[in-house]
Amino acid sequence: MKKKIASLLLAGAMVASLTACGTGGGSTGTTGDTKGEGAKASNELTVWCWDPAFNIYAMNEAAKVYQKDHPDFKLNVVETPWADVQTKLTTAATSGNEDSLPDIILLQDNAFQKNVISYPDTFKDLTSSGIDFSKFPKAKTAYSVVEGKNYGVPFDNGAVVACYRTDVLKEAGYTVDDFKDITWSKYQEMGEKILAKTGKPLLSCQAGESDLIVMMLQSAGGSLFDKDGKPSMVGNDKLKKVMETYASLVKSGVLVEVNDWDQYVGTLTNSTVGGTINGCWIMASIQTAEDQSGKWAITNMPKLEGVEGATNYSNNGGSSWAVTSASKNPELAYDFLSKTFAGSTELYETILPKSGAMATYLPAAESKVYGEPQKFFGDAPVYSMITDFASKVPSNNTGVYYYEARDAVATAITKVVAGGDIDAEIKNAEDTVNFAMGK
Repeated sequence: MKKKIASLLLAGAMVASLTACGTGGGSTGTTGDTKGEGAKASNELTVWCWDPAFNIYAMNEAAKVYQKDHPDFKLNVVETPWADVQTKLTTAATSGNEDSLPDIILLQDNAFQKNVISYPDTFKDLTSSGIDFSKFPKAKTAYSVVEGKNYGVPFDNGAVVACYRTDVLKEAGYTVDDFKDITWSKYQEMGEKILAKTGKPLLSCQAGESDLIVMMLQSAGGSLFDKDGKPSMVGNDKLKKVMETYASLVKSGVLVEVNDWDQYVGTLTNSTVGGTINGCWIMASIQTAEDQSGKWAITNMPKLEGVEGATNYSNNGGSSWAVTSASKNPELAYDFLSKTFAGSTELYETILPKSGAMATYLPAAESKVYGEPQKFFGDAPVYSMITDFASKVPSNNTGVYYYEARDAVATAITKVVAGGDIDAEIKNAEDTVNFAMGK
């Protein structure tokens, strides 16, 4: 997850295209001037976001779409790394200098509620802005909903995919269809047979990280917090089941833990493992192994067995656009977002081939571009599949201390894998979060 942005540099033809689109300027332009971010004219907006080949490119293409009916519209995109976005936002909100903020700002989904709750006067309520939030999956919009009000326009897709090396599966007598709509126990059963037959684990992940834990938890509609933002780990049967499942996968050898992100990606590109389960953005890293084209396929993830509300769908990553209270032209910002990221299939068809930016905008799944077969993944229409997956993801409670909770759970599962007691480690994790919250 921490290396998501790097993973979005797509392989093959996409990589070649990224070089061309990296400047992303066009008639909208980009600027490094971060002073006086509020719009200076009635037809002008300023945006902060990161990654020239992905978010910035998409925003500039959105401006081109909007300019077709609004030729005088101007957009200033300021390249601002995520860490800087968070720092500048916090500084502006806590110092009362919110006029330094732009009209529109991109926020990571997992940090969205934290920022709105912490700085409620910094963001515009978009609920009655004219933006149609029904065109996005409920689980995606939920990341930017606070007290029933919408504060964000969803952008990129973090729906979880299960990716498999079809040649490895075939060697053990399986196909990707055998892994569709399955449980984790069935996954482990087949994984053990694949390991015995091929010598390859089916899954890898980074030790000391909680991504897989949280993906599994959300797939069952579970969260680390209750609806009031209080830690909900002790007595959380879904979390306990997730930890039991994770530990069992490691013990069986089906899941191998590695030390860092580069090693994780290496297990995929060097054919160390037979698959992976992660946000759909991981497909970009997989495609850097050009010699493996046609040998990969995707389906949905396994679900927890015997758990109420369990599904085969989850999310890891993603971001959404917010309008700040500093905007001099909020109505223009609303209209721009409603006619582009929340209203234009054309936009998503344009940005997908060059950036790999997959939409959570549901109408895009029906487009011709999204339905095109992808050679690398066995000629399957993976983009429309992923958009469909996103529509089925259960919601997740995040809140102000979400990252602290993820870190605490990561520590807990490390100790559980080493032989620690699950109940005791879950309690330690909750105690850690309560301490961070000052309780």
